[in-house]
Amino acid sequence: MSTTVPSSKAGTPASTEPPEAVASAGTGTGPAPPRTAPWAADPYANALRTGRGPLFLRRSDGWLLPLEVERWCSDAGSADLSALHRCEGPVLDIGCGPGRLVAELASLGHRALGIDVSETAVARTRGLGGAALLRSVFDPLPGEGRWGTLLLLDGNIGIGGDPAALLDRAADLLGADGLLIAETAPVDVDERVRVRLDDGRGGPETSTASAAREAAPEPFPWARIGTAALLRHAGAGGWRTADQWGAEGRTFVSLRRPVRERSARTSSQSAESANSAPVISSQLPK
Repeated sequence: MSTTVPSSKAGTPASTEPPEAVASAGTGTGPAPPRTAPWAADPYANALRTGRGPLFLRRSDGWLLPLEVERWCSDAGSADLSALHRCEGPVLDIGCGPGRLVAELASLGHRALGIDVSETAVARTRGLGGAALLRSVFDPLPGEGRWGTLLLLDGNIGIGGDPAALLDRAADLLGADGLLIAETAPVDVDERVRVRLDDGRGGPETSTASAAREAAPEPFPWARIGTAALLRHAGAGGWRTADQWGAEGRTFVSLRRPVRERSARTSSQSAESANSAPVISSQLPK
């Protein structure tokens, strides 16, 4: 999972040459996210290293949303496969976490790339043999406007705290008639919150605990959105519903990209990513 808010860029003509590859392990194309990015913080990195929680998103009022670290760090399950078997063409996994979906997609014969703002997540994905970049969805990315499928699973429809903005960015990344597969909250909810990552180990008040809180990343925006709410946002943005289903208590929606002109911002980002180096072959849409 990952989150970074978008930044604007001046428009320039897009390159006519499609990007041909993923950056080699340890090297990303374009600027890496700042090391203070919330999902680069110790609670998340530590959970991915051990493969265990507890880990939560904590609201300022004390409300906790448990994060399923053990599931993320396991092999893809049957609910995951219900989504992955619907993928078309090259796949971009947004907020790939420890990489189970990217690895499974590769085994299914898909060209797939994961992106995440956590160095630990990217390293773990690469350790499974998957391709991954240290990148936010709002950064310049390889293959913009050419992806066959985007994945926003494991709650990642909440990235940035603004589902409409995330859907808008997703439309820029997909090719014509491309597919977005999103996992929704299994309840009827549509909320914007500010949260912190929390490992649930605060314990009694001590000077050490107080210092740790002061050093923690600032709260960041997040969204929780159910199926009905996602379909409302998608419809307003011109997306077409392809399918909706449930598996193992999880709920999913697939959407077709709206028909529209590419933005100047996308053209600028596509040109940057197409001109980036170093590269290795056979990973991205051609």
